[in-house]
Amino acid sequence: MTTTGSQTGSPQAAGAPRYARYARFATGSVGFVARHGLWNETQRAAADALEDTLSSLEFVRVGFGDPHGLVRSKTLTVDAFRTALRNGIDMSPGPFVFDTGHAVGVDFFAPGGGIGIPELTGAGDFLIVPDPLTFKVLPYTEAATGWVIADEYLRDGSPHPLSSRAVLRRQSERAAARGLQSVVGLEVEWYLTRLAEPAPGAAAAAVGGFGVQGEPPVVEPVNGGYQFNLDSFTDGLMHVVAPLARAVRELGLPLRTVEHESGPGQLEFTFAPMNALDAADAMLLFRTVAKQVCARLGHHASFMALPRLDRFDASGWHLHQSLFDTAADRNAFVPAGGGGAPLSDEGLAYLAGLLEHAAGTALFCVPTVNGYRRLAEQFSLSPDRVVWSAENRGALVRVLGGSGEESTHVENRLGEPCANPYLYLGAQLAAGLDGIERGLRPGAAAEDPHAPSAAPLPRDLGEAVAAMQDSTLARDLLGKQLHDCLVQLKRSEVARFEEWLAAAGAAGAAGAGEVTAWEHREYFAAY
Repeated sequence: MTTTGSQTGSPQAAGAPRYARYARFATGSVGFVARHGLWNETQRAAADALEDTLSSLEFVRVGFGDPHGLVRSKTLTVDAFRTALRNGIDMSPGPFVFDTGHAVGVDFFAPGGGIGIPELTGAGDFLIVPDPLTFKVLPYTEAATGWVIADEYLRDGSPHPLSSRAVLRRQSERAAARGLQSVVGLEVEWYLTRLAEPAPGAAAAAVGGFGVQGEPPVVEPVNGGYQFNLDSFTDGLMHVVAPLARAVRELGLPLRTVEHESGPGQLEFTFAPMNALDAADAMLLFRTVAKQVCARLGHHASFMALPRLDRFDASGWHLHQSLFDTAADRNAFVPAGGGGAPLSDEGLAYLAGLLEHAAGTALFCVPTVNGYRRLAEQFSLSPDRVVWSAENRGALVRVLGGSGEESTHVENRLGEPCANPYLYLGAQLAAGLDGIERGLRPGAAAEDPHAPSAAPLPRDLGEAVAAMQDSTLARDLLGKQLHDCLVQLKRSEVARFEEWLAAAGAAGAAGAGEVTAWEHREYFAAY
C-alpha cells in the first residue's frame, strides 16, 4: 500500500521508513541551488554524474576554507548529501568569528556582528553549497568517504561576503575579462615529525593569552636534518611519503616532485601548473590530506612556518605565477626575442603591481605571528625588502626564464605554508592586474635583496594588519565586511600574543627571537 507524504502531499515509496517523507527538507533550504541559479551547466552535469559514485560510499565530507585557510566541514550520510546537492547545508558562523586560538574575535551578538552582516547577528546560520566539480573520493579512510569543497551563501542566494573562495573567483573573472588566465605552480615546504605520545587532552581554559585549544602533539624528529636534498633522508621517509604521494595522486592533484629540505624532516612538495582556483582548491585539499594520512601512520604533518622544536628551519610557500593569453594560446609573460628583457611588457607591469602592493598584501602571504620569524636576518633566503631580482632567492619576487623560455614566470617567496590559499592567490592576482591596468613598471633589479636602503616589508603581524588597513587595493579585494572581519580576527590574535608575552615576562618569553610556547600551541596542531 502506498502512503502519502506529509501535508504537502509528496508520495512515499512503499516500504520506505516513515521519516523518508521529510528528507527533501531535512537540510538547507528546499531547492536553494536551482532557485538561485547557483550552478552552471558544467556543475549541473557533474552533479548528475555523481550518482554512480555515491552509491558506493557511506559518507561525504562537505567543507569550505575559513578565513584562516583551515577546512571546516560536516560529514553527511550519502542520502543527506543527495539532499544537500539541491538544498545546501546549514552552517554555524563559528568559523568566521573565532581567531586561530578559538577565541571570539568578532562579536556576533552585536548588530550585524559589528561588521555589517545582519545574518551574523546572534550567530545565525548561513548556507554552504557543494561544488560538484571538486568532488573526490578519499582513498585512505576507514569508511568509503567522499570529499567536496562548498561555496558559502547568504539565505537570499548571494555569495557570503566572508567567503575567501569568492574573493579568488572574482579576481579570476577579472583576469578572464582581459582574455587572461592566472597560472599557478605550488611549491610547499612542511614538516614531518613522529608522534611520540598519545594526543594531549583539552586545555582547561584560556590563560594569559593562550587560546582555548588543547596542547600541541608531542613529537620527535624523524632525522637529524641539515643535509640538503640528501637522497638517504628522502628514502628514509618513504614509508610515510609514498602512501601520502599515492593518495595525493589518486585524488587527482598533479604532484611533480618530493624532496628533503634542510631541517629535520622538512619536506617540499611541488605541483604542476594549474589555474588559480584549481591551485587554491588543491592546496586546501593537500594540507588536509597530508595531516590525515600522516596521522594514520603515527606521524604529524605541520604547515606552521617555524615550530618550537630544536634546530628546525623555517618553511615557506613559494608561489610561482604567470598569466596565460587564452586568445593567443601562449604564456603572456614571455618577452619578445632579442631585447634582453626578463619579462614581456605585460609581465613587467604585473611584477610592478606585486611590488607596489607588497606591504598592503603581506598579511595574505604571512597571516600568523609565527610566519614573520622567516623574515629574520638569519634566514637569508627569505625576503625582508620590497625588491625583485632574476634568480636571486633572497628577493621578494624572483624572475625565472626570459626570451624564448615558454616557462617564464615570477615567484613570490614571501608566503608561509599555512596561508589561506584563496586570499594569497587572490591578492597576488589583484596586485598584478592592477599593475597591468595602470601600466606600471618596476625599478631596477636588486643586486643585494636585503639592502637597508630598500623599502622594508612588515616585520610582524601587527605591522601587516596596519599595512592592509591602509591599502585601498586590499579593501577593494575583500570588500568592507571581510576586510573588517580579518582585521578583528588578527587583532585578537596579536592581542592574545602580546598578553602572553606580558604574562611570561620579556626576558623569558621570546628568548632573543626564539619561537615561543604560545606560537607552538597556537599553530603547530591546527596547521
